[in-house]
Amino acid sequence: MAIAAAVVAVVVLVVVVVLEHGKKGPTVTPISAPLDPYAASLPITHLQMSESGNLAGSKVTYVDGVLENTGNKTVTGASFQILFRNYAHEVVQNNTQPLKLIRTRVPYVDVETAASDPLKPGTSKEFRLAFDGVASGWDGAFPEIRIVQVESK
Repeated sequence: MAIAAAVVAVVVLVVVVVLEHGKKGPTVTPISAPLDPYAASLPITHLQMSESGNLAGSKVTYVDGVLENTGNKTVTGASFQILFRNYAHEVVQNNTQPLKLIRTRVPYVDVETAASDPLKPGTSKEFRLAFDGVASGWDGAFPEIRIVQVESK
């Protein structure tokens, strides 16, 4: 029995090591990261914030806005860096999220990637960022939203 238990333990350990070896930890974009050069062609306007509860009893915070493409490329993806600050203007939460465009609002807000419906030059589309939790030190003001990576064609 002891030998069988030891063999099972070794097999489980090998499986865990193999599965965990290829995983990367979450990446955090440094606060000092440069903006993507095309970010100047993607102004963000009409920001709105909202909150809702989820089934787990916690709060979800949403930031909605409009992204306009004033450049000459078709945007197929982007990464937003979102910086939540405290009253001393220090960063208390730093998130990086992909661009998610709002596809429909009724009966609920549904989002899709920009690759599914690219943002063509001269057009604008609504987007949504969702946060399962925001740091308790956040001052409640709009977060700083930076475009740190753009995919285009």
